[in-house]
Order: sequence, then structure tokens, then C-alpha cells
Amino acid sequence: MVTVSGIGSWPGTDARTTLLTLREELTGEPGDGVAGMPYLPELADRGPGADMLGRTAHLLVDLPVDLQPQGWRLTSRPGRDAQRSASWWREDLDELAEVFSGWTGRLKLQVVGPWTLASELWLPKGERVLSDAGAVRDLAASLSAGIDDHLTRVQHLLPQASLVLQIDEPGLPRVLQGQVPSASGYRRLESPDADYAAALLRGQTTAARQAGAAVTLIHCCADRPPLSVLREGAPGGLAVDIVSLDAATWESVAMAVEVGTGLVAGAMAPDADPASYREAHDLLVDRWRRVGLPLAALAQVWVTPACGLAGTSPRQALALTRATVHLARELAQTAAG
Repeated sequence: MVTVSGIGSWPGTDARTTLLTLREELTGEPGDGVAGMPYLPELADRGPGADMLGRTAHLLVDLPVDLQPQGWRLTSRPGRDAQRSASWWREDLDELAEVFSGWTGRLKLQVVGPWTLASELWLPKGERVLSDAGAVRDLAASLSAGIDDHLTRVQHLLPQASLVLQIDEPGLPRVLQGQVPSASGYRRLESPDADYAAALLRGQTTAARQAGAAVTLIHCCADRPPLSVLREGAPGGLAVDIVSLDAATWESVAMAVEVGTGLVAGAMAPDADPASYREAHDLLVDRWRRVGLPLAALAQVWVTPACGLAGTSPRQALALTRATVHLARELAQTAAG
């Protein structure tokens, strides 16, 4: 069964309208061999606190934040923008509970992962959290606790839903390559050991499973995602942008699929022509064949737009979502032979 969903962000500011749209587009009857999976959208157009970083920072346990000109900063008490983020969360969860009342299918939630958080959040004295190994450990532990609380709360609101947690790590490649600048900009922060980087990710996927997540995903849409580290993070699936993957990275994808890790294929770029979904299908099938994977295994692939849709118009976001559903149908037919 090919699954179709989205990455997370969506244009606009109206949570209820967006949730109703996603329920209509992703929970109907997409077609034989296709299952839709709606998600709780991130509406960054609402302003500070509604962005993916601010939303996840609000979930941290015992690590309050405020918003400074340089970005989100750990502090002794929540700032005004952090309080606004709490308000957005209350609104989103209230609307989610109403729109998806009685929902018995899968529902996807998204949080920012520990390494992207550590590279983007700031310590009280003005340096990035990434600069302090102890602070990184504390941040990861706080995030694990926050994931537990978040999943527990959503499960309470929707007790029959099967929750999927996606951990977003867009900043991980820069962290591993030692490309994150210090506060002064005159040096680059030291990169972590790959094994330790994977261990912190594994802590988050473990926390999610223990909190009841049916599936955990790690998402990284970089041109060359660090798949070996992502795989060692023990997710149920890897979400990557297949449009930009080179041959060597596809070999790593094949290795992951062969050992049972799912593939979430970001196949439609945010600026793509929605009518090009057949080209996206042909690209995925071609790369699948080249790495020696059986076509029947395409039935286990999940497909999404390549990235979040916050930078698109509402009309384009809707068109790309519908195009992704069409792509899923094409893949299901190909897998069925």
C-alpha cells in the first residue's frame, strides 16, 4: 500500500481550514493500493512562535526560550514570543481534536531534531547550544521528554489514532561537516562524532516509540543527506528528497530499504508543475531499478512533496498535494505490475 502525505509546513494562518483541507485530500479514497496520511500542519505565516523551530522549542521540558534578534535563546523564563507559541499550540490541538474527532487512521506530527535545534538555539551568554557538549546533552534529554509529553497529549485527544512522528533534521549535514559558524562568525563549531550524532537521534526515536508512536521518521532534504547517521538513528523510515539524490546516495537508500527501513520519497518540488507527477514517477522507478530493488517493493514507499509547502501559495500547495496523490496511484499500479 503506497502511502501519501506531506512534510509539514503549509501556507496561510488558518489552522482549521488547513486541517479540513488535509482531511479531505488525504483521508478519502485516493485509489486502489493508496492510503492517505494527514498531518498536523505548521503555519509559519502566523509569525514568531509558529515556525518549526519555535514550535519545537516550546515542547522542551524545563528549558524555556525567548526570541532575540539572533534567534531563539534558552533563558530562565519564557518570553512573549514563546507564550505566543504556546497559544498557537493550544489552537492547533483544539482544532485537531475537532476536525479529526473519532479518527482511527494514521496521523503524522513533526518536531525539529536535536542537532538542528542545537545549531539554531542560543545559550543565555550568546553562543550556540552546539558549542557546549553538556548543553547539547541537556537539550536532547529535554527534547526526548517533550516528545513523550506531546505524543501523550495528542493520543489523549485522539485515542484511536495511530501516531507517526517525523523528526526534521535539515541542519544535520552542516553540523556533521563542521560548517556551523560561531556567534562571532570567525570560526566554525566542532563537528560531533558520527556515532554520537546517531546516538542522540536514536534517543529521540526511542522516546517516540516508548510514548506510543507507531512509526518514527527522520527527515533530511539535503542534496546529500548523511544516510549512514540517519539509519543508525533507528527510524522506521527515512524521508529524503529523491529529486536531488546522486547515484551513491541511492545505493545507501537501497541498503536501508533492504534491511527494512521505509523510504519516504520527497518527489514533487515546491515549485514543480503539478502536472509533472508522471515525470516524478518515472524518475523514482528508474532509480529504483538501477539500484536493483524489486518493483513490487514500491508498494511500501511513502510519497510526499520534496519539502514543506510554506513558501507556496495555498492554491499551489493544494495542487501539489493532489499531484502527490496522483503520483502515489501511479506507483501503486507499477508495483502491482
